[in-house]
Amino acid sequence: MAKKTITAEAIRQSVKDENVKFLRLMFTDVNGIIKNVEVPISQLEKVLNNKIAFDGSSIDGFVRIEESDMRLYPDFNSWLLFPWGNEHGKVARLICSVHKSDGTPFAGDPRNNLIRVIDKMKAAGFSDFNIGPEPEFFLFKLDENGQPTTKLNDKGSYFDFAPLDLGENCRRDIVLELEKMGFEVEASHHEVAPGQHEIDFKYTDALQAADNIQTFKLVVKSIARQYNLYATFMPKPLQGINGSGMHINMSLFKDDKTNVFYDENGEDQLSVTSKHFLAGLLEHARGLTAINNPTVNSYKRLVPGFEAPVYIAWSGTNRSPLIRVPQSRGLGTRLELRSVDPTANPYLAIAAILEAGLDGIGNGLTPEDAIDRNIYRMQDDERKANHIQDLPSTLHNALKALAADPVVKGALGDHLYQSFKDSKDLEWAAYRQSVSEWERDQYLELY
Repeated sequence: MAKKTITAEAIRQSVKDENVKFLRLMFTDVNGIIKNVEVPISQLEKVLNNKIAFDGSSIDGFVRIEESDMRLYPDFNSWLLFPWGNEHGKVARLICSVHKSDGTPFAGDPRNNLIRVIDKMKAAGFSDFNIGPEPEFFLFKLDENGQPTTKLNDKGSYFDFAPLDLGENCRRDIVLELEKMGFEVEASHHEVAPGQHEIDFKYTDALQAADNIQTFKLVVKSIARQYNLYATFMPKPLQGINGSGMHINMSLFKDDKTNVFYDENGEDQLSVTSKHFLAGLLEHARGLTAINNPTVNSYKRLVPGFEAPVYIAWSGTNRSPLIRVPQSRGLGTRLELRSVDPTANPYLAIAAILEAGLDGIGNGLTPEDAIDRNIYRMQDDERKANHIQDLPSTLHNALKALAADPVVKGALGDHLYQSFKDSKDLEWAAYRQSVSEWERDQYLELY
């Protein structure tokens, strides 16, 4: 989606021309869950003048009751018409940042926080941090009551097509709806696991990319329902098959048109800046993991044997390390971080990734040598000799790594870090106290 500038007057005209009757004011909580306040079009002027208030104490990770009056400040450039629900007039959306009642940006809003880190990037002399996400999802059948099941809708595999890929029509409609909404979809295909799909859309700047990821999730779930299917971005809904990731392709620009990761005369045509940024990602990989993989279930995906990265290393030629450097050069020079999964809050994840890379640049960090062979087949002593560490294996360990990493904590700021930690500590405590079917099957009769 190309950069655009939309004015308040353009929004008023669009409302008139398109018969818009309702506005959805969207924002995101600390756990990456989309929230929205829906208002009738009669409230348009209040929306455009930042006068829509809501109770922040009712949103996870926001504020206490005594400081709960929050206001929504819409980003006019996020104006978008939903292509469905026209029977009573169209519905449009605006993505909002959350501000306090005195008009100052709220530090607990993930979108505000990403803007803060982007401003830090610009102060360091860069113009854009471009992100190309690759989100994967599963399609499951709904039962007679409209509830999700774990029954897959196909038996397809990587790049299969109908009749094996019974989700093809659903996926095609998702693509068509996204294109109506202005997305430039680059590819869509069946993924490795049965019932698993991937849709890749064109890279854009960090803030718009995070907005796009949230919009994408909403569209996928909405269209799937029309096919009596349930779309889930859960990383590992079924054991024994590949989980869903959200690889993040990234590049850093100066002057909007100079990719600073590219150097025609550099080794492998990679710049010194790209190597510093890469080293920052590797240095902070363990601290980043809790943010990039924020659920208990995330760590069921991060295991050997299912294509998800487990080891902290990089390569330009194989897909087993944490970071891959795709072969494209010139403007397309980029790094691909392969650990991120689609339960990650995109605003937090992108902010933390950017902060880690900027730390690598600021401190002139140098990455270890590339590992151009299959790390999964290495013995422990061989990985140790190559200084290859493991990613955290549980949410609990990832939270400990985050607590020990002041750079990644700083990427969230004090308010968001504490809100995120509190939420995840509760999640881990609840998981620890639960008793699974596997445990009953394993131990009940044995002991």
